[in-house]
Amino acid sequence: MRLVVIAIGRLKQGPERELADRYRGRFDDIGRKLGFRGLDIHEIPESRARETERRISDEAAAILALVPEGSALVALDETGKNIDSATFAGHLGRWRDESVASTIFVIGGADGLSPELRRKAKLSVAFGAATWPHQIVRVMLLEQIYRAATILAGHPYHRG
Repeated sequence: MRLVVIAIGRLKQGPERELADRYRGRFDDIGRKLGFRGLDIHEIPESRARETERRISDEAAAILALVPEGSALVALDETGKNIDSATFAGHLGRWRDESVASTIFVIGGADGLSPELRRKAKLSVAFGAATWPHQIVRVMLLEQIYRAATILAGHPYHRG
């Protein structure tokens, strides 16, 4: 199964990019041994539309254009479920074992995700009740993907 992160906005050079690259590299090292075929990241520019609904709609269309049919779509959304790392790993392991071709994680822009994307998501995840910058959400997501792989591998990185 291929994992793909589709994010609105660009992660500029700096500490967030360094952390994101570090977790992505760590995942690549362990993920292939677990049957994952890589972790791709697609960055989509923020919509320049003036109206909020139009920005959300434009960004949703750009995201959906990158989502292959039959993928497991995971929305990173403030209205999503707060799940622990073992549950997150369980979803990835189950989809892998069910031969789902791709799991697509989507991170919206400043205005959030469209209702259509939320409805299409097999899973909607929040990283707590706080509002996080999308750059930090991306780092936290990549860390959780790496942690999920370590859980699935029985690696001691996850101790809780």
